[in-house]
Amino acid sequence: MSHLGMKILYHLLNEQKDICCERVFAPWVDMEEEMRKENIPLFSLESKSPVREFDFVGFTLQYEMSFSNIINMLDLAEIPLLSEDRGEDEPFVCCGGPCAYNPEPLADFVDFFMLGEGEEIMLDVMQAHREWKKSGEPRKAFLERILKIEGIYVPCFYDVSYNDDGTIKAFEPNHKDAPKKIKKRIIKDLDSVIYPDKFIVPFMEIVHDRIMLEVFRGCIRGCRFCQAGMIYRPVREKTPETLLDYAKKLIDSTGYEEMSISSLSTSDYTKLKELTDGLLELTEDKKISLSLPSLRLDNFSMELMQKVQKVRKSGLTFAPEAGTQRLRDVINKGITEEDLLRAASIAFLGGYGGVKLYFMMGLPTETEEDLAGIARLSEKVLEQYFAVPKEQRNKNLKITVSTSSFVPKPFTPFQWVRQNGVRELEEKQVFLKNEIKSKKVSYNWHDAQLSVMEGVFARGDRRLSKVLLCAQKLGAKFDGWHEYFDWNLWMQAFADAEVDPYFYNLRDREYSEILPWDHIDVGVSKEFLINENEKAKRGEVTPNCREKCNGCGVIQGFGGGLCG
Repeated sequence: MSHLGMKILYHLLNEQKDICCERVFAPWVDMEEEMRKENIPLFSLESKSPVREFDFVGFTLQYEMSFSNIINMLDLAEIPLLSEDRGEDEPFVCCGGPCAYNPEPLADFVDFFMLGEGEEIMLDVMQAHREWKKSGEPRKAFLERILKIEGIYVPCFYDVSYNDDGTIKAFEPNHKDAPKKIKKRIIKDLDSVIYPDKFIVPFMEIVHDRIMLEVFRGCIRGCRFCQAGMIYRPVREKTPETLLDYAKKLIDSTGYEEMSISSLSTSDYTKLKELTDGLLELTEDKKISLSLPSLRLDNFSMELMQKVQKVRKSGLTFAPEAGTQRLRDVINKGITEEDLLRAASIAFLGGYGGVKLYFMMGLPTETEEDLAGIARLSEKVLEQYFAVPKEQRNKNLKITVSTSSFVPKPFTPFQWVRQNGVRELEEKQVFLKNEIKSKKVSYNWHDAQLSVMEGVFARGDRRLSKVLLCAQKLGAKFDGWHEYFDWNLWMQAFADAEVDPYFYNLRDREYSEILPWDHIDVGVSKEFLINENEKAKRGEVTPNCREKCNGCGVIQGFGGGLCG
């Protein structure tokens, strides 16, 4: 319910005179049990209409481990799970979002994918649907019509063949209008694109219960593990005037007491001082707190921190990502130990006692020394706290180290690399736990099994559709919640589907291998990604886009924003 993309598209569609857009969410397991017992199909939130009666059912794919929920929701809605089984009166099932950039694991279930930014592509699809409805043509004709819309991928119009070793032999269109490459859609001018001046304010508390202001899309950094930094290129900013206008309208229409700036790297916004000064004028008197997430360590300042805590203090999270400079150079993070210690010192001098430090483990070329470096960094941050005069310190000292497990993602320089297995990750977690000696530093880590399964679906192909079908029959759902994720169930599903999960993550890929997402064009060239992967092996850093254009390819196909 917090998701900004859904708020934007909900507003966009309901602004049209002849379109009604409603929301639907997966019910929690106890509610689902009652619905199945009473034969109540999945229904929409606003009008309680059965989901199967809508023309379209759309999902935003934010996380691979939600795929099982999508299949289960279709089943609960009494919509045939496989697209080939849907009749003339069934809704079209469509998907978008970051995970749609490798659509293949869901290819058998989804009628079409929308790749790129939805504000334009969605209205083009709606117009095609109006024309198709008037024509009286069969269901398949609508899918043929939308093939001509840029950013649309219809899986049934493509055939895949495989080599004896399981790799892809060929991926070819089987329809004359299906393009060989599907190019993502982007909005070039963010100031002119629709943005809600009203949000639905729920009766219940939601995860991000606040006003969200999207300041820009894309990222100037080139972190080699980060999919978002590649697929959302080029960088495009909104002007402070546009943002302040929306902020005022949203304050008036929602009554929220917190506002958050939304972007991949907030401190890289070129007019940040002008914007934050303007926002503080709007928020301070009304006691609305301003949150600036995604601040980089090398841009963190006393001035920024003081702005953040003018109304109330929120937590501070710093993301060094790796424990040594060598490994930070491998992933092209572009920050140093000095940046972290300076930022921690500013925070502690400014009255903060709690700091969260976020790292990844299982990164390419990682050694025990890199892992031990995480523990050493946390101890050095602790020293920064004790360097503050005793009378100035916040007494509630809490340093939390969190590690997630690295998952190689499509369209990143690391899309070819082997992922660590479950045992490797668990051994590393135990090693780091033992390396952290201070009782003032707590350590949290992600479930290794869950991360490995995420890695399987992140780089999977169409054969995983069969696995998802088997898993749904076995009861898979809410896999992103540790109390419902069942490793043994998934292993059974892979066995039933006769698919080897480790083929997808426990091996390095050759640059010559056809990847399941090679038919998608996000603008960043494969040559650039290969070059970045080779630079990672050598520990070479690539400058950010403002320092120097590194020729990623997006300017040729898209332009706009910084690249324009």
